[in-house]
Amino acid sequence: MYSCLPLTQSYLFAGLTNTVYPGAVHSRFEHSLGVYHLAGEVAYRLRAQQDPDFPVEDFDIKTVKLAGLLHDIGHGPFSHTFERQFLPRFLSGAPWSHEDMSISMIDYIVDKHHIDIEPECLKKAKNMIVASTEHGSRNSPTEKQFLYDIVANGRNGVDVDKFDYLVRDSRACGVGCGFMFPRLMGSMRVLGDEICYRAKDYLTVYKLFSTRAEMHRTVYTHAKVKGIELMAVDALSKANESLGIADAVQNPGEFWKLDDTILKRIEVDERPELKEARDLVLRIRRRDIYQFCNEFAVPKEKLDHFNDVTPQDIICSQKSSDVTLKEEDIAVSTVQIDLTRGSSNPLESVKFFQDHDSTDKFTIPVEHISHLIPAVCQDKIVRVYAKKPELVEAVSQAFENFQMTTYGVKGILATPEKKRNRKRLFPY
Repeated sequence: MYSCLPLTQSYLFAGLTNTVYPGAVHSRFEHSLGVYHLAGEVAYRLRAQQDPDFPVEDFDIKTVKLAGLLHDIGHGPFSHTFERQFLPRFLSGAPWSHEDMSISMIDYIVDKHHIDIEPECLKKAKNMIVASTEHGSRNSPTEKQFLYDIVANGRNGVDVDKFDYLVRDSRACGVGCGFMFPRLMGSMRVLGDEICYRAKDYLTVYKLFSTRAEMHRTVYTHAKVKGIELMAVDALSKANESLGIADAVQNPGEFWKLDDTILKRIEVDERPELKEARDLVLRIRRRDIYQFCNEFAVPKEKLDHFNDVTPQDIICSQKSSDVTLKEEDIAVSTVQIDLTRGSSNPLESVKFFQDHDSTDKFTIPVEHISHLIPAVCQDKIVRVYAKKPELVEAVSQAFENFQMTTYGVKGILATPEKKRNRKRLFPY
């Protein structure tokens, strides 16, 4: 089945990260092989570290490894950017997820290439892939539930998918990684059909979640990465009608053809109806990207009742200016960074044991370990961009007015005054 995998160029959460971090060009295939390997290692170790009659069979290990290999096969171009930013513009609220698409792609590949595989193995592998989704958790098995937490853990978020991409992405981007998954793999045990960890590894588990949050803040949602993402999504949107991009998600036979080369296809297609999309792609190539103006973090007391900020909100906050802003002049990006469970602390769902002779599992209150672990586990950051460099000053001022009116303060990461008024050397 390896040769049948439809792959895109970049795996990273932000599929255009390599435009800012040049080393981030590893493929989804590399990540898939990594998760395949780690899933097998966890299953083998769980069997070796339990009682001789522990119910992990060779069939179970093969199934877990297959789920690891195929868990991301349903991602579209630029991974989560395609799923969370592009598709909502065209699916009108219809549910779609890359996990569900992975299931459709697996069925398509097996049928298309007449792959001989045990039906029960395939069924369980597909259930493991969607185990962390809402409908996957509703249909969870009644036995050997711990196997369904290895690849995509909907119970508490500790899984080998994160083990692989956090280490791989941090190394590729040169930002370092303090999380050490071998320590967890060396001591995990199954108690009461649930994977548990030594109590003294509490901070190592926390490091998994904090490293993920740090990667999101510094890499996946870097201000320039998000600016380029916004441009790519606009380009895909303008090309959608001509290329039928969104329609492909309904047909696995067409979906597998979509990968990161879609921007190159737009760039070299000389049809007049693709001119606007083509111009945006050329701007990305020339680094004439949407200009970051400012950002602010939503106050913690406002997180539960936050309403998305729109370009119209910024326009309505414009006071005196030499230019009149339009909605198409402004791009807004709302970034949510958490520890995998929204505003909840995922450590509250992780079970621990005292030592290898223990038969009891328990949760550990955060305050029993450290007062440095944050009480609030979620950030929401609103960033505003000017789509044309000459509008940076006007957009920045309007956004500052909006912040003062809404929250009484303004962000401190504004575009420097010198940059606001800078004239571009090239009139692209």
